[in-house]
Amino acid sequence: MSANAATPDTATNVAQLLAKMTIEEKIGQMTQVDFTVIGVAPENVNAVRGEIDPAKLDDAVLKHHVGSILNTPFTPNNQAQPVEIWRNMQQIIQATAAKSRLKIPVLYGIDAIHGATYTQNSTLFPQAISMAATFNPDLSFKAGEITAREIRASGLQWNFSPVMDIGRQPLWPRLWETYGEDVHLATIMGTRFIQGHQGTDFSAADKGLTCLKHYVGYSFPFNGKDRTPAYISERMLREIFLPSFAAGVKAGAPTVMINSAEVDGIPGHANYHYLTTILRDELGFKGFTLSDWEDIKRLYTRDKVAASEKDAVKIAVMAGVDMSMVPFDFSFYDNLLALVKSGDVPMARIDEAVGRILTVKFQAGLFDAPKAPLPIAENFATPYATATNLQAARESIVLAKNQEHILPLKKAANILVTGPTANLLSVMNGGWTITWQGDAEALYPKDKLTLLGALQQQSTGKISYVGGNRFDDAIDIAKVVAAAKEHDYIVLSLGENTYTETKGNIASLALDKSQQALADAVFATGKPVILVTFGGRPRIITSIAEKASAVLLGFLPGMEGGLAMADILYGDYNPDAKLPITYPRDTNDIVLYDYKSMESFEDNTYNPLYPFGHGLSYTTFETRHLQLDKSHVGFYDDVKVSVDVSNTGSIAGKETVLVYLHDAVASVSRPNKQLKAFQKVALAPGETKHLSFTLTHDDLSFIGVDLKRIVESGDFIVMVGEERVTFNVN
Repeated sequence: MSANAATPDTATNVAQLLAKMTIEEKIGQMTQVDFTVIGVAPENVNAVRGEIDPAKLDDAVLKHHVGSILNTPFTPNNQAQPVEIWRNMQQIIQATAAKSRLKIPVLYGIDAIHGATYTQNSTLFPQAISMAATFNPDLSFKAGEITAREIRASGLQWNFSPVMDIGRQPLWPRLWETYGEDVHLATIMGTRFIQGHQGTDFSAADKGLTCLKHYVGYSFPFNGKDRTPAYISERMLREIFLPSFAAGVKAGAPTVMINSAEVDGIPGHANYHYLTTILRDELGFKGFTLSDWEDIKRLYTRDKVAASEKDAVKIAVMAGVDMSMVPFDFSFYDNLLALVKSGDVPMARIDEAVGRILTVKFQAGLFDAPKAPLPIAENFATPYATATNLQAARESIVLAKNQEHILPLKKAANILVTGPTANLLSVMNGGWTITWQGDAEALYPKDKLTLLGALQQQSTGKISYVGGNRFDDAIDIAKVVAAAKEHDYIVLSLGENTYTETKGNIASLALDKSQQALADAVFATGKPVILVTFGGRPRIITSIAEKASAVLLGFLPGMEGGLAMADILYGDYNPDAKLPITYPRDTNDIVLYDYKSMESFEDNTYNPLYPFGHGLSYTTFETRHLQLDKSHVGFYDDVKVSVDVSNTGSIAGKETVLVYLHDAVASVSRPNKQLKAFQKVALAPGETKHLSFTLTHDDLSFIGVDLKRIVESGDFIVMVGEERVTFNVN
């Protein structure tokens, strides 16, 4: 039986252990603290990386019985650690736990959101938004496998990933941590990551626990700023934001991290309806919930729904929070202990929460005899992992425009490279990379290639660079213009610096004025311009893209992004990515691909710069012969869809076939189309493949007037490419 489901033996073990525990030991299990609580003080000049203060560790584990610790040690920038440091830290922590009365192991958590981000020299994949652009679930599965293997080689096991919220607010500074705006795509890519990361038994030596986040609606702030209110109706919640979490629960994720903000006036950590009624009773989640950073305290300090910190603890625990990421002290422990002793929080709720935490620890094999960490050479940053990462990066880069087939370039071409993102690794990786904000360029590995470095490595012509060494360095525009005369093409690399969370809040999607000025100057030279962008959001590039001869949207392709981009520019790889979001034409023109009919009625239009699913190739494809196995179906019948896809060009390539569905008439207005299936296929020149898909009862359903999921009789339209076919449900 999968360790991802509780067994009778596990239930017995948990019950027996609970019966032995004191109130203090139970509340300790519900407490998670940051490494700073156990680490040697940073002002101690003799402190080495990852050094633990034995007295502090004893206080946390033996006196306060903490169930979990998180985060990387407080070195400068709280940066990634060598494998050996991580291993040593975990051995020290677990050895201390083994000295406790009941010998309950500590579960250590880390944000390994695109690889083992806090272990030095790990394999760092494209971020989630770029993984979504691959439309390749197998790559997501492999990224999960490799990430789990590398955190386990580091001695770690619990990964605060994946983000299963849906990215439908382009201003939001964590958009890039999502799998995009579509429910089906995010569900498939996130589920496959979980399956790769956990396997059928996350206690296995090369597997690890995942954490669904941030449950739920965190990704849709009204004003676009992080940790600000969302206004989501119950219908939208169930139609858009819950399905991906339901899939994550079904896939066996044992932990859930809670929304740091609020929905409809109820903070995530106080929302009994979401945390208990829906997550537990409806979705059937059996694992444990974890607060986000200091968010229980913030019910009092920020949200003002609690009269004191103690009141905040009561509200959160009774709403359904099982573990508190406190993170810097034992205030949660002290307050909850007082609440239990006063009878304000019943012992039954404590036993429920602790039982869930202990169950996951047993499932994870933490109570088993200690095992040696995975051998480093065979499991960390292997040639296979690097090759997989490079392939993921290649498949994540969207060719959005290729006027007169200017790309691919010849390697003998003389190219001027300029722009703030051309010669940095950080801008291709984003936040949660080596450091929290990902901006410590000096810490990035020296053997990885920026876009400039990759072009220089592959070129047989002249590659010149006019730019800075940091993102904010001023670029000498006069020097760029002068240098352009000696080159055949200009590669203009624009975009964003790194960020995450509130530090990434912006007032507008517009590009910086300095980047616009640089673009205006390079176009004035009359040289062909290839626009390349890196960054986590769709910054407005309309006036630049319209003038550019080609446009490549890189988003955050990871540590192999420079090499992957050069491979595409030179034609060593035929691009095959598709946009997982709608790319807006202007800052306030935010209309998503699954828009309602009224959004394209009369003077309203859907007119993005590039639509969801857009992505060109160096070859051409055609879909035809769209057919259904029946034109009339019952409410619970499946519908078989088939279509032929052909490579009508002269070189091999991959095409993603997207199957959309529209409910023609319904009691609740329906989107113009919704993605229900997709498949990516490799095709040789002239080759045709016959693809088959199945639409189920769930695919036809929606959230009805009474907020229940239903299917109504009537016509449904299936769309693939330019073809449309109709069937009737009755």
